[in-house]
Amino acid sequence: MAFAITQNCCSDATCVSVCPVNAIHPTPEERAFGSTEMLHVDPRSCIDCGACADACPIDAIVPVETLFGPEKVYAQINADYFEGTPEPVRTGPNFHPWGEPSFDRLVPSAFKGLDVAVVGTGPAGMYAVEDLLLHTASRITLIDRLETPGGLVNWGVAPDHPSTKKVGHTFARLFEHPRVKLVLGTQVGRDLTHEDLMKRHDAVIYAVGAPDDRKLGVYGEEHAFAATRFVAWYNGHPDVPADAFTLDAERVVLVGMGNVALDVARILLSDPESLATTSIAPHALAELRRSKVREVVLLARGESASYTRNERLGFDAAVPSGAVFRHNVQVASVSPEGVVTTDGELIEAGLVLRAIGSRGVRTPGLPFDEGSGRIPNDRGRVAGVPGAYVVGWAKRGPSGGIGANRSCAKETVGELLEDAWAGVLPERGATSRLGRVLELVGR
Repeated sequence: MAFAITQNCCSDATCVSVCPVNAIHPTPEERAFGSTEMLHVDPRSCIDCGACADACPIDAIVPVETLFGPEKVYAQINADYFEGTPEPVRTGPNFHPWGEPSFDRLVPSAFKGLDVAVVGTGPAGMYAVEDLLLHTASRITLIDRLETPGGLVNWGVAPDHPSTKKVGHTFARLFEHPRVKLVLGTQVGRDLTHEDLMKRHDAVIYAVGAPDDRKLGVYGEEHAFAATRFVAWYNGHPDVPADAFTLDAERVVLVGMGNVALDVARILLSDPESLATTSIAPHALAELRRSKVREVVLLARGESASYTRNERLGFDAAVPSGAVFRHNVQVASVSPEGVVTTDGELIEAGLVLRAIGSRGVRTPGLPFDEGSGRIPNDRGRVAGVPGAYVVGWAKRGPSGGIGANRSCAKETVGELLEDAWAGVLPERGATSRLGRVLELVGR
């Protein structure tokens, strides 16, 4: 029997590189890579070797015969992706159609590596760190404003998705690498400047994400809370107080129908005891146990929703009842009583959450495009700031899952190394405020 990729797929393509028969698509070389919800195993090609399952960082690949209940649909999802494609040509026990060799990290023998600061310890930053450590002798200063590293793996993934959180274990090993200095509780713009970083490093890679949320732009906006803040609350983010949310209302309205909205609705409507063995924050679990929420109304402006098929499947499997999906609803205003639509309807709710997307925020010392919420860049090179680079959502906008950051980081690191080999990185000074910070933390 073949293997199948399931809901938790992070699309980082580690499985692609180990498959001996080229059965997993789309590959990073194919145009569709990064635009699909997940990768897929071709059951016509799979030889049941299990190499992909061993390599998967989040245990998303399993034998088809082990799928049960709602998960059985993934066997068909994988097969359907290859509907209408030619049958694989088998030329022997291993029929991988090898292409021309590609050596896209050719480092000159005289290259002694760089001193690089990486600001942000989420997936985008860690893929960049991994690339630099594997392909060069570079030394990395890894900086995070929080006292706990991990970024969205820690604070943005729902606690009932423990497999997805496992990718954090893969990154955590890099924190102890002998060529990595980990500096926590340090923020650019508060504790040091971009200029400070450039005095001590050859380059700085910003992996600062998109920490702000998009606003509704309607009257009474202040009565709608960010769903991302609710996610941070139930994940125990240090910036969100334990008493930030009380669940005394019977109905909650979620404006938005994407993956974040489904995560929040699922947590609100799940049996709290099913969350007791997860990484959910103790204060959130206690509040959910006393919660009066019985209905969550999710609103979409149009006919379609922005959640992925995988997320909806997982939602339907976990939530027995209490979710109401309403389409073609536009919000005119928000009040303590609930949401008023453009049709004049009042949807009563004791709590209103907006989940209509994220956007970046300005990083002091760098340009910022207010319209797109991104750091302006060319393939990761920050516009007008030599030596500054960007990866992840701060680079491309809030799209793509964890795995999409691998190819994003590869592109940025490639541009950085190209600049280093061309000798166009700016010269750095000998002292900086960061040096004093490093001395204080004993590094």
